[in-house]
Amino acid sequence: MTTGSSTPTERATDRLTIAVTGATGTFGSGLLPLLAEDPRVGDVVGVSRHPDSGSGLGHGAVYRRGDVLDEESLTSAFTGADVVVHLAYDIVGATNPGAVESVNQEGVRNAFRAAVAAGARRFVYASSLGAYGFSAHHPPRIPESNPLAVDDPFFYARDKARSEQMLADESAAHPEVEVHVLRPCGVVGPDLAGAKLPLPGPLAALGRGLLGVARRYARLGLPLAVPAFPLQLVHHDDVGHALARCALGEGPAGVYNIAGEGPVTLAELARELGATVLELPAEVAEVPSRAAMALPLPLPLQWVAATTYPAIMDTTRAKEELGWRPRYTGIGAWRDTVITST
Repeated sequence: MTTGSSTPTERATDRLTIAVTGATGTFGSGLLPLLAEDPRVGDVVGVSRHPDSGSGLGHGAVYRRGDVLDEESLTSAFTGADVVVHLAYDIVGATNPGAVESVNQEGVRNAFRAAVAAGARRFVYASSLGAYGFSAHHPPRIPESNPLAVDDPFFYARDKARSEQMLADESAAHPEVEVHVLRPCGVVGPDLAGAKLPLPGPLAALGRGLLGVARRYARLGLPLAVPAFPLQLVHHDDVGHALARCALGEGPAGVYNIAGEGPVTLAELARELGATVLELPAEVAEVPSRAAMALPLPLPLQWVAATTYPAIMDTTRAKEELGWRPRYTGIGAWRDTVITST
């Protein structure tokens, strides 16, 4: 791995140059160390529109400027890349709706087109469980073939679904480029405790709220009323391993659900924080959440959709075809988050 240089050095032809957008986020923190230590990788390029992002890359990665809304700048940033991993995304929706849609949907299209123009042979996109939306029509275990929520009222679900649709349309004209899409569930781990990246919806509340509020309740000995709403969690290091396997071509192109073993409930997560929990039926969260989603909510508040209906994915394909196994269960990933924040 090259260090101390603003551009990748000349590399051996059998070693990969991998360009990563959003490299300093939570997904990037799980991916970059794995790429840095892999002998098949020659250079890692972190791409961001912020010049100060280079100081936070670490792991021998070098910085190049590129804006997901500027295809030309991305093409330049991806020069020499064999693989492009696209992680940049507006998760919280704190900007205006038009800007969020541009970053989240057009950004994927621009990144893929730039990867093609730069001659990359593999493109990896971090999508989300959210692409399925949150619906009463989901099967108990959602497979990768499940329809996507392209018309969902929840901005994040809609943007993820449409960005995948856009990527599929673009890639159909370029079969020479392998396209891998990962759909992780809620991502936790030490970087959640460190607030390295704002996490969405109930996870933001859990990460920055329950980590503090529930501990204060625990110290007071007061019971905390929490619904037994089920969800899946995955450790950001496990997401990093899945991204790395895709980037290195260790599984066939396609879509993969990524989640830690075993669904957990909001009540279980609160108990791990030391709280005395009064466990309530899941409907206590579901019913008001569904009512709220009928209102014209600001984008960040639309994350309440994540507690309208359970969305539990089937991860069989990732295990059998990608060869991926999570090192953390869902509750184990949360425990690692809690321990780190202590």
